[in-house]
Amino acid sequence: MKINKDIRSQLDARKLKKTTTKKSGLSFDAMVMSQSEKLQVEQLEQLIEEIADQGERLARYRTIRELAKFKRYVKEFLREAVQYGLDITHSHTFQMNHNSRRLSLVKQIDEKLIELTDAIVEQERRSIDLLDMIGEIKGMLVNLYS
Repeated sequence: MKINKDIRSQLDARKLKKTTTKKSGLSFDAMVMSQSEKLQVEQLEQLIEEIADQGERLARYRTIRELAKFKRYVKEFLREAVQYGLDITHSHTFQMNHNSRRLSLVKQIDEKLIELTDAIVEQERRSIDLLDMIGEIKGMLVNLYS
């Protein structure tokens, strides 16, 4: 039995089609990951702006409500930063070809996020300490009045 050349060419075409599909699937995967990372970075930047604005309002008005908003923004930022860092770590550890390079990049991102978080907290620490004292005094006055 002789194998027809047309059948071979059809099989070769199918193999070629499968390899191109796999390659385009990887590039699509990479594109989705890239867009996801961009959105997460934008969200973190927006949270940083909200924290800075709320910090200014807190320094200006020094109310418990403003302090609670500030704390909520900081907690949200920390939660997003940790979740973002973990997502990056998990997504890149499964890719064997550039594993070490990407993990070192993730470590750098995590370090920068920690530095940024520390800077924001340090910048607002004086206002928070002052508001804490004011809150304690108000609490004592409420206890005295009751």
